[in-house]
Amino acid sequence: MHALAQEQLRLDASAIDYALLALYFVFVLGVGLLARRSVSTSLDFFLSGRSLPAWVTGIAFIAANLGAIEIIGMSANGAQYGMPTMHYFWVGAVPAMLFLGIVMMPFYYGSRVRSVPEFMLFRFGRAAHLVNGISFATAQILIAGINLFLLASIVNLLLGWPLWVSLVAASVVVLTYTALGGLSAAIYNEVLQFFVIVAALLPLTLVGLYNVGGWSGLVERVSDSPGGAEQLSAWPGNELTGFANNFLSILGIVFGLGFVLAFGYWTTNFVEVQRAMASKSMSAAQRTPIIGAVPKLLIPFIVVIPGMIAGVSVSEMVAHKAGEATNVDYNDAILLLMRDLLPNGILGVALAGLLASFMAGMAANLSSFNTVFTYDIWQAYIVRDRPDSYYLNMGPWVTVGATVGAIGTAFIASSYENLMDYLQQLFSFFNAPLFATFILGMFWKRMTPAAGWSGLVMGTVSAVTVFGLAETGVLDLPGQGASFVGAGAAFVVDIAVSVVVSLRTRPKPESELVGLVYSLTPKESRTASTTGEDAGWYRKPGLMAGLVLALTIALNLIFG
Repeated sequence: MHALAQEQLRLDASAIDYALLALYFVFVLGVGLLARRSVSTSLDFFLSGRSLPAWVTGIAFIAANLGAIEIIGMSANGAQYGMPTMHYFWVGAVPAMLFLGIVMMPFYYGSRVRSVPEFMLFRFGRAAHLVNGISFATAQILIAGINLFLLASIVNLLLGWPLWVSLVAASVVVLTYTALGGLSAAIYNEVLQFFVIVAALLPLTLVGLYNVGGWSGLVERVSDSPGGAEQLSAWPGNELTGFANNFLSILGIVFGLGFVLAFGYWTTNFVEVQRAMASKSMSAAQRTPIIGAVPKLLIPFIVVIPGMIAGVSVSEMVAHKAGEATNVDYNDAILLLMRDLLPNGILGVALAGLLASFMAGMAANLSSFNTVFTYDIWQAYIVRDRPDSYYLNMGPWVTVGATVGAIGTAFIASSYENLMDYLQQLFSFFNAPLFATFILGMFWKRMTPAAGWSGLVMGTVSAVTVFGLAETGVLDLPGQGASFVGAGAAFVVDIAVSVVVSLRTRPKPESELVGLVYSLTPKESRTASTTGEDAGWYRKPGLMAGLVLALTIALNLIFG
């Protein structure tokens, strides 16, 4: 049983905390009911009818990522590794988000595809489409299980219910509003959840810093703790990567995390891309990840810093970090800090924030799974050529099936001490090879349909092989080194296999690749409008991306 189930770790929530939680749930379900009114076609349910403004999709874009894994996993990383965790944001997210907005969204939005696997269908054909559809659907069920496990842990903590009862109860709420209103319900709830999460974590960070004597007090305590002053510098991040050699550690972060894992996640992961595709114009779609990048730069200050504070101020976490036998693990860091620092009322807001993050993450997994399973597996290969109403009515039932699957995979997540290790492993399996296939196929018109599916399969096999070698001790890769190396291997193998297979097989005619390959797509068809609602210098995606990139470089220099 997870440590949080134990009596001595129970949070002392009062009636006012429960009242705040109840009010939050009323809002969440109300949004689902209101969104239901605007759903009349399958495109409405799965892609919000492509009608949402950029600021809504931009906030939803980042909130969909601000799930349980982000809050619990990054605070766990903060407690365990310290400042090197910042790499997941400033190296492992923002550059890839800007690339998605500037380079890739014009292709996704301009081709009018309904999902990332559908883009694979147009570019590479049915085999690559099916491989991508199945691998994506599998990944979403596994990742939804992580979010659900952590959501259930909070319910277990508050009410003392057994974990399996908590899993079922927690999943019902997310299932209800996602099944009611589809993507619109998920997106509008993600906007609400984003602000609730910030309202929860900002006071915790400020109170925590005050409690340890401000920033200088935190620096002093971290320097004196196991791991020492290395935890205060983001580079070279040896403990995070598992490499003793500084050069290899930096290479692992820049290439493994910053390029392969990050670009693989942010540019080809339909959970994120789906939010941008729900925008009302190409310009809005391009601005969506760029707008999302601004809070992404600042989130570590309310997620990683509390983890570091917990690592030096919460008695159980201090003992755990020193290698003593305790009944806690790093995943408990932020909850223990809440237990120690927050008074009733504020605790209710914080708990609502945690629940919001878990539900945002799980709803994002469910809504993207719905779309891919319905369009890219069921409609494409199992039940074809039915009226649109048939696929619309399937949406809620697919959501139910995905939720049941997530309950099953939640028990896999419960076996990991640091869930970020598990998540990065999944990304190396599913996202790294997909990014390699995408980027080569988008910029090399000679790449063939046979290369599309074979590169994906062999890339995934190579990442799984690295994982197996690390688990059995053949490769010595502690920390998250196995996922960084696995992602690099998946990328390199995918590219190599794709090139060899392409040179031996027949490519598609160039006429079929317009809008799918960079060199064959006219500039005007991949350039966003600058009139009407898209007018104004402050709405230019290129200028916005440049400002965000400058801020990213500045933060890396300040905290490096």
